[in-house]
Amino acid sequence: MPSIFPRWANQFGPKLLVGGGLIGTLATAGVTYYFTPKYTRVGYQPIQPVPFSHRVHSDQLGIDCRYCHNGVEKSWFSNIPAASTCMNCHSLLLKDDPRLQLVRDSYQSGTPIPWVQIHKVPDYVYFNHSVHVNRGISCVSCHGQINEMEEVYHAKSLSMSFCLDCHRKPEDYIRPLDKITQLDWKGQVDGKQLVHDWKVQPGESCSVCHR
Repeated sequence: MPSIFPRWANQFGPKLLVGGGLIGTLATAGVTYYFTPKYTRVGYQPIQPVPFSHRVHSDQLGIDCRYCHNGVEKSWFSNIPAASTCMNCHSLLLKDDPRLQLVRDSYQSGTPIPWVQIHKVPDYVYFNHSVHVNRGISCVSCHGQINEMEEVYHAKSLSMSFCLDCHRKPEDYIRPLDKITQLDWKGQVDGKQLVHDWKVQPGESCSVCHR
């Protein structure tokens, strides 16, 4: 009795399995490669409720990072300044500028300005700003040349491989403590000597960052 299916149909099942497996493999590889902070976070630049220029404040005016982010040397996180910090200057400078109305309102009411967070790591990652800052790692190592940014954006991937690059060779990133917030500093330093003198041992085991 003749078959009702053509002879090529005998190969349909195996080809379907092979094709499905190939597509699945390519899709998995693509997601693994591209769904990483390097591609999903770098370049992220949300619109903030108040236009704040780090180029003006940090670069042109030379305001030290720690004036606004005053908890960075003693806390695990870098705090966003309250409106009262802004008003220390802007009660006199640009005091009627409409761009700063939200700052003035926040200062009067005590309601925080709804800044949009830009830099973040997953909840399963432990990161302490004070440990890094007090051991010679500058803001620019993780945030890029923020002193040149008109509007802050996510410049570095902050991925696991990004962190491990520094943990494996801290001598390439470390700098003198008095140069931490000099974001445009390009001086020379004996990194290996600083790592030795300060007993910098960042570690590479999982428990260092995943606790």
